[in-house]
Amino acid sequence: MSNNQEACGTKAFGLWSAVLLGIGSMVGAGIFIVIGEAGVIAGSLVTASFLIGGVIALLCGYSLSRLAVRYPSRGGIIEYLVQCYGEGLLSGSLGILFYFAQLVALAAVAKSFGTYAAAYFSADSGSLLTNLFAVGVLLFFVGVNLVGAATVARAENAIVVVKLTALLVFMIAALLFIKPANLAPGRAPGVINIFYALGLTFFAFQGFSVITNSVEDMRDPRHTMLRSMFWAIGLVTVLYIAISVAVFGNLPLAEIIRDKDFALAAAAQPAFGRWGFKIMAATALLATASAINATLYAVTQISYTLAKDGDLPEVYEYSVFHNTTGLIISAILIVPMILFLDLSDITTIAAIAVLLIQGFTHAGHFFRRHQTGAHPAWIVAAVLGSFGAAGFAIAHASRSQPLTVFYVLGIFVLAFLFEMGLRQFSGRLVKQQIPESLAETARGMKRLKP
Repeated sequence: MSNNQEACGTKAFGLWSAVLLGIGSMVGAGIFIVIGEAGVIAGSLVTASFLIGGVIALLCGYSLSRLAVRYPSRGGIIEYLVQCYGEGLLSGSLGILFYFAQLVALAAVAKSFGTYAAAYFSADSGSLLTNLFAVGVLLFFVGVNLVGAATVARAENAIVVVKLTALLVFMIAALLFIKPANLAPGRAPGVINIFYALGLTFFAFQGFSVITNSVEDMRDPRHTMLRSMFWAIGLVTVLYIAISVAVFGNLPLAEIIRDKDFALAAAAQPAFGRWGFKIMAATALLATASAINATLYAVTQISYTLAKDGDLPEVYEYSVFHNTTGLIISAILIVPMILFLDLSDITTIAAIAVLLIQGFTHAGHFFRRHQTGAHPAWIVAAVLGSFGAAGFAIAHASRSQPLTVFYVLGIFVLAFLFEMGLRQFSGRLVKQQIPESLAETARGMKRLKP
């Protein structure tokens, strides 16, 4: 066996291991959060919203796959932003915006945990109990990450199996109890609401970009990256559509609106009774807890990388036990969002922020398409899909949740001011991790391989 073959053999991710990584990252807190929230907007037509959201995710996945192969870095989107926009104010500000977006998404997951935990004990639990559970689980996993998250990390594969099994059993059983009248189009809101719900349904897919972070550990990424991305997103799209049919076929829209924060658990009752609610709520707790742990780890790595490269203050780099102060600072920033915003507000803000980051990333990719070899039409479609879904979400929020629009605008302004302040007072700036010359060399070496 040649040295190249031996090196390839040591890579951890083949096609199906990368597919499972993507599925495990997507199928978690997202579906437990958005199924009810999006259903309030689109009713039973949310199935079409999940389908369109899946198509947008596929387009974004195509663009990110091309970027990942061209600029193989564990930095993922942060690296792509710098490569696409250069080492300037825009890329630095977008890097900070990406960090803020992850904080908001983490707040949404923690709030969802608190909601399901409170509902597990009483469906009429107040916000105090919800917030106590949400802040409590956040602080617990901050402690876990401070002392070392190796044990919890080893349990992630088992958690993925448990939550997928629970969702599949629920889906198959619930499909047998469907009441066709609940799915009648006449009972759903207008067709335009399909697009208003896109931001939330896309949020349920947002973990797919994790696949690109595995590029340095992937066997033959030129062939594996795109295929694994398409398989993972395609399978999850089918699963989400089936789950939405099961939920809306079992519950009248009025009940989904009433129980929007834990609609997936409520939909298990017709098939399994009260125990169905408890089991699905427990699955949601497990899924959201694992997502909190994984996302906290990712946020800490993002903040450390940004600080190391000059895009966040140096204080983020300081060591605390087996982690950094970035973990503690991030948690401090998350707590106010949990306490002062409800689940619908946090989820909407997170969804819009994630879509805007995707849109900026793919817009930048368009100007690098000759280096990545990506088809321009696919990139343009990813840009239009991301910004279009964000636009519809903003338009709907401006009427139903007007403050969330100001929150999103505030995050943008804060990111730019933060970056400008860092440049002014510290002279630090974010750097490319893969210089263009090295990327060209790596690409040439791949072409020379037999």
